[in-house]
Amino acid sequence: MDEAHRCAVRSRVIVALDSPSLDAALDLARSLASGVGLFKVGLELFNSAGPAAIAALRGSPPRGLGARVFYDAKLYDIPNTVSGAAAAIGRMGVSMLNVHALAGRAVMRAAKEGAARGAAESGLPAPLVVGVTVITSLGDTELHEELGLPGTAADAVRRLAVSAREAGLDGVVCAAHETPDIKQLCGTDFLTVAPGIRPAWAVSGDQTRVATPRAALEAGADYLVIGRPITRAGDPRQALERILQELA
Repeated sequence: MDEAHRCAVRSRVIVALDSPSLDAALDLARSLASGVGLFKVGLELFNSAGPAAIAALRGSPPRGLGARVFYDAKLYDIPNTVSGAAAAIGRMGVSMLNVHALAGRAVMRAAKEGAARGAAESGLPAPLVVGVTVITSLGDTELHEELGLPGTAADAVRRLAVSAREAGLDGVVCAAHETPDIKQLCGTDFLTVAPGIRPAWAVSGDQTRVATPRAALEAGADYLVIGRPITRAGDPRQALERILQELA
């Protein structure tokens, strides 16, 4: 593929650095950086290394990677607490963070406003703030039998996406196949971040609502979060290149 098309494709790929070791995560990130739009720092890496993980990824070369970071914080608390946490995250210079849509509109608004405030205090652009709808390890059975929620997972995702839009968020995290409904309800400018991306040659693992990279792209997902098919591959760089070719 030509370089312009490659840049357009790679900008939509988020690689999940789910590792307890900062050194291992950074080594992996260095090998993948040229083919990735953002790196996701999630609960495992952040609780192992703390803000240093984000600082190391964002920092300027040669000490840092100069990468964009999605902090998968999954904020869920009362509005005041979430506002303060989001402000602290905004000061770190992340490009994207998330908050649970199930926490309600007041909490989502607090996350959006807090992140913008913290970024401004550090002279940084406000990060994108997206709402977590229904995590992709849950299906209809779990929603009914374990959580006691009516309707299907798709129904819940639609309701939460509309709520996130009304709260002023930039988009939501959802399964790829739920994207068309969300775009129809919330507008094409409302971002969808799709986890549970599994190439046909990879195993689904603990994910239930999954999609191949190509199917996610064709469904209209703006960002694809890909973890184990790349990070647990024998050759992560080769696995990433294989996915980029599929997306092209």
